[in-house]
Amino acid sequence: MNLLQIKKPSTTFAMPFRHRVVAGKHLLTNTEGAFVLLDDAEFRLFAEGTVERGSTLWTRLVERNFVRAEVDLRAIEERIRTRKRFLDYGPNLHIAVVTLRCNETCVYCHASRANMDATYTDMTKETAEKTVDLILKSTNPSVTIEFQGGEPLANFPIVQHITEYALKQNEKIGKTLEFTMVSNLSLMTDEKLAWLVANKVQICTSIDGPQHLHDKQRKLPTKAAALPLALTGEGASPSAHLAARHWIGRINDEYGKMGLDTSLYHVEALLTTTRDTLPLWKDVVDTYVSLGCKALFLRPVDPFGFADRSGGRVEYPRKEYLEFYRSAVDYMLELNRQGVQILERFAAIFLTKILGGEDPNFLDIRNPCGAAIGQVAYNYDGKIFTCDEGRMLHEMGDDTFLIGEVGKTAYRDLMGHETVRALALASNLDAQPDCVNCTYQPYCGVCPVHNHKSQGSIFGRMRESTLCAVHKGIQDYLFEKIASGDPHVLETFKRWTTVRDRTHFLQTCAL
Repeated sequence: MNLLQIKKPSTTFAMPFRHRVVAGKHLLTNTEGAFVLLDDAEFRLFAEGTVERGSTLWTRLVERNFVRAEVDLRAIEERIRTRKRFLDYGPNLHIAVVTLRCNETCVYCHASRANMDATYTDMTKETAEKTVDLILKSTNPSVTIEFQGGEPLANFPIVQHITEYALKQNEKIGKTLEFTMVSNLSLMTDEKLAWLVANKVQICTSIDGPQHLHDKQRKLPTKAAALPLALTGEGASPSAHLAARHWIGRINDEYGKMGLDTSLYHVEALLTTTRDTLPLWKDVVDTYVSLGCKALFLRPVDPFGFADRSGGRVEYPRKEYLEFYRSAVDYMLELNRQGVQILERFAAIFLTKILGGEDPNFLDIRNPCGAAIGQVAYNYDGKIFTCDEGRMLHEMGDDTFLIGEVGKTAYRDLMGHETVRALALASNLDAQPDCVNCTYQPYCGVCPVHNHKSQGSIFGRMRESTLCAVHKGIQDYLFEKIASGDPHVLETFKRWTTVRDRTHFLQTCAL
């Protein structure tokens, strides 16, 4: 049944709503992001405006502001303000690319890595200090500095200097600082780890699944055989997987020794889903569980960096990805039923919006997106980009998203840059032709940089977008599960919306 089949649709009963059939139910969402699931009979009553006042259906609709005569405008205003509160602040995430050098060769490398002898791609001390000075001008009271590369451990002295310089400068400013590092961990040492732990730098790595898949996609060169014997694979060749596994265990042990709750404080790991990953959904989940990881991010491959050239080896139809996603998350839900705590990050982001009524401020799935107004990327040479994806395109020869240079461009000029304004417009779903009437509009977001790379326009065409296909497919799956009414699934979903405590990593300098 659809609206065209309703004999006498009412034009005065309902508040504006969006409609989609999911799992045989009619899913309705409204402007504030509330939703209801109705069967055919309930939907007919709703559409015709003949719902009996005081009935259970009436109460459900009124509570979620779907009945015009009973609408609570103050509640709508407050809920929209809550969902959009990230707009009250400036950029929180500041990505410092301290080097392009990397000792691993990943088949899909989005960062366009440089060889280990390319020291000209190392950020200098002078550029590092100018970068920090600009970062601390953000109007956001909380700032996260994320070290990326390449491999940031290849230029570890600059990681140290940025951290120490930022903390020193912040004594005069008083922001809440957080430091994170994305590393493959194979260049980690006991000395580096001790410093990172002591300075409260949160560590994230990449695990592409079981060892044979990870080592196939993320290769360590033979010269890396200086690794301990325990970190080598077959034939004594170096294993990126074993190196990462070793250091994940060591880092988590350090958190335990500090008395931190290791269910909350542990190494986070990311997955890049390639064609070879698709049949291994169970092995991928089991690998993460065996590592003690509590979260798994089933990210599809992006069209940036080396992935643009190796697409024939790593790409796949998004329909196949969504089948992989469903199988993996079904398995994760079953593990949760058995008492194993593991969540999928895409699901957690969407569910926080769907069930929690809040936006977790994940910058790639936000309306508008986080380009410049939520994150800024600073390249090793001081060039500034709207986001990390924009910086990746620069390394591919496309400077569309270059907005300044440290030491030369003022913070106000960055935020007012015409490219920043254009990206805010392009990622405003209220102005996107394919998004404005989509049922999932209250929960979704677009990436203009992805649109630009894959479709030649920052506005894109969502009905042809692989990113839209992924977002819509995941939300279809989540609402199917919600519609099933399985109490265990609903309890698990609610738990997945809980924000993990990070208090230990927050560093506040009192003025």
